[in-house]
Amino acid sequence: MSVWVAIGVTAVGCYAVKLLGLLVPAGALERPLVRRLAALLPVALLAALTAQQTFADGQALVLDARAAGVGAAAVALVLRAQFLLVVAAAVVVTAGVRALGG
Repeated sequence: MSVWVAIGVTAVGCYAVKLLGLLVPAGALERPLVRRLAALLPVALLAALTAQQTFADGQALVLDARAAGVGAAAVALVLRAQFLLVVAAAVVVTAGVRALGG
Protein backbone atom coordinates (compact mmCIF):
# COMPACT_ATOMS: atom_id res chain seq x y z
CA MET A 1 0.00 0.00 0.00
CA SER A 2 1.42 3.36 -0.92
CA VAL A 3 1.91 6.13 1.61
CA TRP A 4 -0.68 8.35 -0.08
CA VAL A 5 -3.33 5.66 0.14
CA ALA A 6 -2.60 5.28 3.85
CA ILE A 7 -2.81 9.06 4.33
CA GLY A 8 -6.11 9.18 2.43
CA VAL A 9 -7.62 6.31 4.42
CA THR A 10 -6.51 7.95 7.67
CA ALA A 11 -8.01 11.30 6.64
CA VAL A 12 -11.33 9.69 5.71
CA GLY A 13 -11.32 7.74 8.98
CA CYS A 14 -10.68 10.89 11.01
CA TYR A 15 -13.48 12.69 9.22
CA ALA A 16 -15.86 9.77 9.84
CA VAL A 17 -15.04 9.72 13.56
CA LYS A 18 -15.60 13.48 13.79
CA LEU A 19 -18.90 13.18 11.91
CA LEU A 20 -19.99 10.33 14.17
CA GLY A 21 -19.31 12.51 17.21
CA LEU A 22 -21.48 15.28 15.78
CA LEU A 23 -24.35 12.85 15.15
CA VAL A 24 -24.59 11.75 18.79
CA PRO A 25 -27.73 13.23 20.38
CA ALA A 26 -27.10 15.97 22.93
CA GLY A 27 -29.20 14.12 25.51
CA ALA A 28 -26.80 11.19 25.46
CA LEU A 29 -23.87 13.49 26.22
CA GLU A 30 -25.58 15.05 29.25
CA ARG A 31 -25.79 11.81 31.24
CA PRO A 32 -23.69 11.88 34.43
CA LEU A 33 -21.75 8.73 33.54
CA VAL A 34 -20.83 10.06 30.10
CA ARG A 35 -19.75 13.41 31.54
CA ARG A 36 -17.59 11.68 34.17
CA LEU A 37 -15.97 9.42 31.58
CA ALA A 38 -15.33 12.39 29.30
CA ALA A 39 -13.58 14.18 32.16
CA LEU A 40 -11.44 11.18 33.20
CA LEU A 41 -10.54 9.72 29.81
CA PRO A 42 -7.91 12.34 28.82
CA VAL A 43 -6.14 11.88 32.16
CA ALA A 44 -6.04 8.11 31.74
CA LEU A 45 -4.77 8.37 28.16
CA LEU A 46 -2.07 10.86 29.13
CA ALA A 47 -0.95 8.65 32.02
CA ALA A 48 -0.77 5.60 29.75
CA LEU A 49 1.20 7.51 27.12
CA THR A 50 3.62 8.83 29.75
CA ALA A 51 4.17 5.36 31.19
CA GLN A 52 4.73 3.83 27.75
CA GLN A 53 7.17 6.52 26.68
CA THR A 54 9.05 6.41 29.99
CA PHE A 55 9.37 2.71 30.74
CA ALA A 56 9.27 1.00 27.33
CA ASP A 57 11.82 0.51 24.59
CA GLY A 58 10.18 -1.59 21.90
CA GLN A 59 9.13 -4.79 23.65
CA ALA A 60 11.39 -4.37 26.70
CA LEU A 61 10.88 -2.70 30.06
CA VAL A 62 13.58 -0.08 30.68
CA LEU A 63 14.56 1.86 33.79
CA ASP A 64 16.89 4.66 32.71
CA ALA A 65 17.27 8.42 33.03
CA ARG A 66 13.70 9.00 31.88
CA ALA A 67 12.38 7.09 34.90
CA ALA A 68 14.54 9.21 37.22
CA GLY A 69 13.14 12.37 35.62
CA VAL A 70 9.56 11.20 36.07
CA GLY A 71 10.38 10.35 39.67
CA ALA A 72 11.76 13.84 40.25
CA ALA A 73 8.64 15.34 38.69
CA ALA A 74 6.46 13.20 40.96
CA VAL A 75 8.35 14.40 44.03
CA ALA A 76 7.99 18.02 42.89
CA LEU A 77 4.26 17.49 42.39
CA VAL A 78 3.90 16.00 45.88
CA LEU A 79 5.67 19.07 47.23
CA ARG A 80 3.12 21.23 45.36
CA ALA A 81 5.69 22.95 43.13
CA GLN A 82 4.59 25.13 40.24
CA PHE A 83 4.29 23.44 36.86
CA LEU A 84 7.40 25.02 35.37
CA LEU A 85 9.42 23.91 38.40
CA VAL A 86 8.10 20.37 38.00
CA VAL A 87 9.23 20.33 34.37
CA ALA A 88 12.57 21.91 35.27
CA ALA A 89 13.18 19.31 38.00
CA ALA A 90 12.46 16.50 35.55
CA VAL A 91 14.78 18.00 32.94
CA VAL A 92 17.64 18.62 35.36
CA VAL A 93 17.46 15.16 36.93
CA THR A 94 17.17 13.41 33.56
CA ALA A 95 20.13 15.38 32.17
CA GLY A 96 22.15 14.75 35.32
CA VAL A 97 21.58 11.00 35.23
CA ARG A 98 22.45 10.88 31.54
CA ALA A 99 25.61 12.92 32.18
CA LEU A 100 26.65 10.46 34.86
CA GLY A 101 26.32 7.66 32.31
CA GLY A 102 22.88 6.32 33.12
